[in-house]
Amino acid sequence: MIEILIADDHRLVSRGVELIIENQPGMKVAGIVRDGQSAYHMTGELHPDIVLLDISMPPGESGIVTAGKLHSDYPDTRIIMLTMHADKEYLLYTMQVGASGYLLKSSSEEELIEAIRSVHEGGVYVCKEMVPYLVQGFVNRHKEEKEGYLKLSERETQVLTLIAKGYGNKEIGEMLFISVKTVESYKSKIMNKLDLKSRPELVEYALKKRLIQY
Repeated sequence: MIEILIADDHRLVSRGVELIIENQPGMKVAGIVRDGQSAYHMTGELHPDIVLLDISMPPGESGIVTAGKLHSDYPDTRIIMLTMHADKEYLLYTMQVGASGYLLKSSSEEELIEAIRSVHEGGVYVCKEMVPYLVQGFVNRHKEEKEGYLKLSERETQVLTLIAKGYGNKEIGEMLFISVKTVESYKSKIMNKLDLKSRPELVEYALKKRLIQY
């Protein structure tokens, strides 16, 4: 039995996905949550085989950040991004931090089920609309230049998200179990990589890329 956790803040979407999955033999919805932090905590409790993870789930933590945390702490749980965003950066970053699948919400029911079965068997599944971006990403992966937050490490993305939420360096250090000096070092690296000059610019960037939601 493939057990699946659905993380999506739109109740109609999550309910529709639930109905599709429950009508498939050998599949079961283990739970439904509405935000990234809940997805992380429920994965720890339920240990589902797969998490279907939306990217934009206001308020709070983006599915992009959650994907990295889930892969790091629960590597046996596979992640499929299920989103409305046909965005190359989102695709490449989420695959980079550990997602095994990327589906658009416009995908068919058949493609959703195919993605779940493929990822559960250890494969990687990207919907056909996004395959050209993935191929392009592999072709360019050895080039030095990267776009946007593809330049950032997973830890740098976490720090950026917390800065944008308004936490100070000391608070961030306590939350991530690192020193204030290390937080300041990460902040400096982030600003250099993204060519940003101030905290307001960091917040604006995080909002633009939906790393945080209000």
